[in-house]
Amino acid sequence: MLSSTSRPLIEATLPLIAERIEFITPAFYQRMFAAHPELLDGMFNTANQGTGEQPRALAGSIAVFATHLLNNPGTYPEALLSRIAHRHASLGVTPDQYDIVYTHLFDAIAADLGEAITAPIAAAWSEVYWLMAHALIKLERDLYASQANDRVWMPWTISERIEVGNAVNITFTPADDTPITPARPGQYVSVKVLLDSGIHQARQFTLTSPGGAERRITSRRRDDGAVSPILQDRMPVGSVVELSNPYGDVVLPAGDHPLILVSAGIGSTPSASMLRTLALAKSPRRVHVLHTDISPEVWALRDQMMTDIARLPGASVHTWLGEGSGLAIELADHNIPADAELFVCGPQPFMRRIREQALALGLPASRVHYEIFGPDVWLPQVD
Repeated sequence: MLSSTSRPLIEATLPLIAERIEFITPAFYQRMFAAHPELLDGMFNTANQGTGEQPRALAGSIAVFATHLLNNPGTYPEALLSRIAHRHASLGVTPDQYDIVYTHLFDAIAADLGEAITAPIAAAWSEVYWLMAHALIKLERDLYASQANDRVWMPWTISERIEVGNAVNITFTPADDTPITPARPGQYVSVKVLLDSGIHQARQFTLTSPGGAERRITSRRRDDGAVSPILQDRMPVGSVVELSNPYGDVVLPAGDHPLILVSAGIGSTPSASMLRTLALAKSPRRVHVLHTDISPEVWALRDQMMTDIARLPGASVHTWLGEGSGLAIELADHNIPADAELFVCGPQPFMRRIREQALALGLPASRVHYEIFGPDVWLPQVD
């Protein structure tokens, strides 16, 4: 809980910090990487640093957290913290790294705002930071403890590669005897590879077939990727790759509530994972799948998803195929049960639009879930 001393100072300065934090965070990252270049090796996404998405995401998360403390005394924004904690755990973030972030973030704030940041104001924002940091450290500690092993990265061997549309299905099998943490449908793993620059980079991929002793991902082909082209074109069957344990809190819920699975493009991976699990369990649940893509040929998981939908007696599917077809999805045109759980994954504007439609139809925010890979730069607009 935010202290009574800090609360009025945060209320008074939140507009200024919110206005300037977008400019403060790039300077923070520059300072931090200059002092700790090792953090660029396997921890931070260099591509998102270049586009500015990572700094905007950090800025957004701090602003959302502070706003929540003011508007909801005694509680934390659990969805925000859980999403960040799972992502951090998939990369092996450690408690001591929060001290590093604190030092360079507050140096950047002081440099940007100068005399406007008095000692009491700095102390108030330090309190906000450490409330958020300690909450994340606890969540991450619990996530690490829940795994079947105490390792961040484990070796897995590529055992199969299959071209599907504009993507590649890649299957991994264990390369050593490290205990395997079972994955829940909808979860992801981080995959780490060595770039030509000599540094490692990690990316998150949904496990499209989460059961058993294998890990299977679907990697979309893209011209501007750093990790995916290496996985797709430079690592043949037999190559050994480092994978994290499975993480992610957007997972198939227990119970018998109807499910609405909405996806665009490669965002179909969480839907495919959930459908595969439901099909194997011969689930009677009502499942409505809505998917949009450029063409049937580009829909990477079309065969897997259509096969599993056909095996589910309570499943139905609607598709929109063609350039710009994502704009055609209108939830109001479908019978969305009041007790449904809705999952959406795809480009961020698409997810924002679907989420707004779902809320307009009366679905509680707690039943509208989204998965996003990359910085969550639209958090301030939806929390």
